[in-house]
Amino acid sequence: MLLTGLSQHTGAAAKAGDATATALLNCLIREVCAPEQQVWPDGARLVVRLPRAGVVLRAGLARPPAGPTHRLAPPYEERREDEWIPAPWDRLANLVAGELELATGRPNPEFLAQVDASHTALAAILAARGEPSDDRYIASEQALVAGHRFHPSPKSRQGAPEDWLRYAPETRARFRPHWLAVHEDLIAEEGHPDAFTALSSHGPDAPPGRKLLPVHPWQFSLLADNLVLRSAMAQGLVLDLGPSGMEAIPTSSVRTAYLPDADVFCKFSLDVRITNCVRKNAWYELTGAMVLNDLLPPIFEKLDSTLLSEPAYRSVALPDRRLYEGLGVILRQGVRSLPGTPLLAGALTDPYSTFLADLPALSTPENARAWWDAYVAHVAPPVLRAYLDHGVVLEPHLQNVLVCVDSTGMPVHAVFRDLEGTKLTAGRWDLAHLPPRVAESITYAPDRGWNRVVYCLLVNHLTEIAAAVADLHPHLEATLWQDARKYLAAHDRHPQVRALLAGVPLPAKANLRTRWARAADRGATYVPVPNPLAAPRPL
Repeated sequence: MLLTGLSQHTGAAAKAGDATATALLNCLIREVCAPEQQVWPDGARLVVRLPRAGVVLRAGLARPPAGPTHRLAPPYEERREDEWIPAPWDRLANLVAGELELATGRPNPEFLAQVDASHTALAAILAARGEPSDDRYIASEQALVAGHRFHPSPKSRQGAPEDWLRYAPETRARFRPHWLAVHEDLIAEEGHPDAFTALSSHGPDAPPGRKLLPVHPWQFSLLADNLVLRSAMAQGLVLDLGPSGMEAIPTSSVRTAYLPDADVFCKFSLDVRITNCVRKNAWYELTGAMVLNDLLPPIFEKLDSTLLSEPAYRSVALPDRRLYEGLGVILRQGVRSLPGTPLLAGALTDPYSTFLADLPALSTPENARAWWDAYVAHVAPPVLRAYLDHGVVLEPHLQNVLVCVDSTGMPVHAVFRDLEGTKLTAGRWDLAHLPPRVAESITYAPDRGWNRVVYCLLVNHLTEIAAAVADLHPHLEATLWQDARKYLAAHDRHPQVRALLAGVPLPAKANLRTRWARAADRGATYVPVPNPLAAPRPL
């Protein structure tokens, strides 16, 4: 039966409310209540106390936890005297805000608006969602409807839904890039000189003496009132060629689009806050990507995995840094040369996705263990070896990893992407020739780099994959983690790995506390969470 527009809207709002409430409680438990021992099971429910606010909540619990995550489920309730009453998402947001203000002594007048914006965005996405692509890779990039399960406002983005729904990957949108023809003397670019050739061949014809520059249409509208750009266009230095016939498909990061005709990604600048950060290509990030693209290929040849190259960027050399950064676009290698069918790792874990359940390779518990073994074998060793042996900090969170699968869905190869999140360990690389701001942007101190690797690989990524497999086969979760130990034990000559195998707590990024403090994402702190890799204690 077809839903009416009203019932579609009502259903979307209800789902958005549940997802928002789940994310808030996940964050509250991980970052506040669990570290303070204010969480306990009660049969098939989990009870959570906010110790400073003096409030007790409870949630459904799908199964006992096996590591750093609980599988929460509605209904979410609040204790009032001798009864439990419903606790909708907006009530939970207020309670979380109150507890954090009492805990930190600082208010955050932005927090509730950010949570509300995320809820509004998710409801709009669910109501506007179109039909999935027949291309499994493209469908996976556009499958992250709920987004980060441990972020208080995972779908918050600047602007009203009517501004961005047409560019949202979650709605399965497609758009046509905007094209500028820029006088060659005003082109700023680094990297491989021919990298833009394949892309430009699918764009409009450039007049003599000019080069093509693709721009995200949302970004072009945001720059429409820039006086320097308007002057350059009035003088004919920059020509507006409009959209071309080539289609762009927004991927999970929103601003990075896949252009299948050219088999290339364009990482556009967007002067828009999405979740944590304004998604512009800062000048030092443009140059830093080129530095890393030169340094890392020999290392990945040794790691039996793929790092999608970012061979060039292009922008305009006009006297306005906002234009240099705002019109800067980084090219990224496409996916057609990869083995098997690439799938975005995050698509395997999103509650609105059936990607994992649809893979024949997970049809039985025994098959699921074999699938997990292959998955960990392809994903974990390259990340560990990159850091331990080469001083390279990858950022293998669920949106930065593609897993190539065969016709049954069995993992056969791992692909890593996004040089913005890739760093070098300070002290192991000679970067004295680089501008200081560029060198700073591509390095981490060793301990900080290790925390980032462990968080992204084990907490953000493998924990969520293991939990999604256990959603299909509920008794497997603890066994999966014991199966995974051997891939870390291969590196137990390193004390950091021995500590993980001994069961020391894992570092989890504190997204809730970071948002409350209004800190930059790069300065996010970590909280300790249970380590599912721990072996049984010796007698």
